[in-house]
Amino acid sequence: MGREHPIQSGYVYGPRKWAIAAAVSLGAILELIDTSIVNVALTDIQASLGATITEVGWVVTAYAIANVILIPLTAWLGDYFGKKTYFIFSLIGFTIASVFCGFSFSLPMLIVSRIVQGLCGGGLLAKAQAILFETFPPEEQGIAQAVFGVGVISGPAIGPTLGGYLTDGLGWRWIFFVNIPFGILAVVMVWMFLLKDKNKGEEQNRSVDWWGIGLLAIAIGSFQTVLEEGQKDYWFESSFISTLTMVGFIGLGLFVWRELSTKHPAVDLRVLRHRSLAAGSLYSGILGMGLYGALFAVPIFAQSILHFTATQTGLLLAPGALASAITMIMLGKLSGKVDARLLIGSGAIGMSLVMFQLSSITPQTGTDDLFWSLIARGAVTVLMFLPLSLATLAPLPKEDISAGSGFYNLTRQLGGSLGIAILTTLLDRREAFHRAMLVTHITPYDSQTNQRLDLLTGLFQSRGMDAATAHQQALTVIDQTVNQQAAVLSFADIFRVVGIVFLCSLPLLLFLGKGGVRAKAPAAH
Repeated sequence: MGREHPIQSGYVYGPRKWAIAAAVSLGAILELIDTSIVNVALTDIQASLGATITEVGWVVTAYAIANVILIPLTAWLGDYFGKKTYFIFSLIGFTIASVFCGFSFSLPMLIVSRIVQGLCGGGLLAKAQAILFETFPPEEQGIAQAVFGVGVISGPAIGPTLGGYLTDGLGWRWIFFVNIPFGILAVVMVWMFLLKDKNKGEEQNRSVDWWGIGLLAIAIGSFQTVLEEGQKDYWFESSFISTLTMVGFIGLGLFVWRELSTKHPAVDLRVLRHRSLAAGSLYSGILGMGLYGALFAVPIFAQSILHFTATQTGLLLAPGALASAITMIMLGKLSGKVDARLLIGSGAIGMSLVMFQLSSITPQTGTDDLFWSLIARGAVTVLMFLPLSLATLAPLPKEDISAGSGFYNLTRQLGGSLGIAILTTLLDRREAFHRAMLVTHITPYDSQTNQRLDLLTGLFQSRGMDAATAHQQALTVIDQTVNQQAAVLSFADIFRVVGIVFLCSLPLLLFLGKGGVRAKAPAAH
């Protein structure tokens, strides 16, 4: 029993299972960090490669589109090539693509390299989680998923911090070069510790579902592009966005029909017959909307209102990521003993309270005011993420875990994109609304406005400006103050919306299972 070899239905025992967990989690962390590390370097990339703001945005969009297209295909690709072979191939491809990203001398080369990086990275996240479920016995799933969850939750927060530091200190190319040593380490660890593929090649005797793969790429690619680019193009006022939306729905309908009618589908939609997976994937989408949406709003507030640098913004988020990691490890030992629905509900209510607390921000809000709210956000996030993973995937039979993990991670990624798209639009429109409301109080007949205008004019005149210039400068300051106040009020609105979304998600818990070790028994037959 003490020997490091797989026993009992393919589970691994001994130190080897932890080496496997470390190896696949490292691969997943690399993929997740690269979803956000580029964001803080876009200005430098734009200047270096001579691109416009719209053009350089495709460096982020191309990666996201390629990523979500691959996630549902990871189960089939793992079966076709072998889990270990496919995971190593994905790591090698991701690392080589990172090298080409760093050496890119033009924007098209960088975008193509990011597409390859996204295609290879898409196989790392879902496949890593599936490998952990297939490696660890049911009674240890909580702590195994906790180790994995530390990277999933911390990765998007680490990205901006690391990206800001590397960009400011070494240049934007190093946000890609930093992947090389860790990618090589992950390849070596996976090659050494992951079990040899069994029954490798059985899928290769079957015909490849090229129609399913093509329709999936069209549908998911169209929807992801709409979510990434919709706000920039004013949504359905753009014929490009309207056309892509229609193509996405048609492609999705044909994809579902194809996968349900073919004998060997590229994506096994029949796995959604498991209630825990169907309900958990739906809740995962809502979780992605709230978590990634809230995580997206805080850095923008810090940089646009508090005027933080990228590095300062990353340091603001770091304590929350640390709180997530600590809570994840603590909860990993308890999650199998507590009803997952109770933990998820507690986390949703806790997240709502944190969001309502953040909605009290003002132009004077500083780091000290945000510190404990972000710590609490990091902790309550774990109460939802870890139990939801267990309640969704633990009840599945082993042969369906890989496909189930793909769906589960896809809905969270798409939910995050949808949440960011909705909140970006809401932020823009609420800011315009609040500005219009505030401007109604600034008139020549308002005594407070005239008093402040006179005060500012006198201040600028005391600095040597003539009366006309001082008056114009005073009007500019008042306009900037109105814009800042409108922006703060719009941030408060979206924090409030995220809080309400989590409260409204509570009824979905009725469709989830209890999770934990006990949930594995019903699926064993």
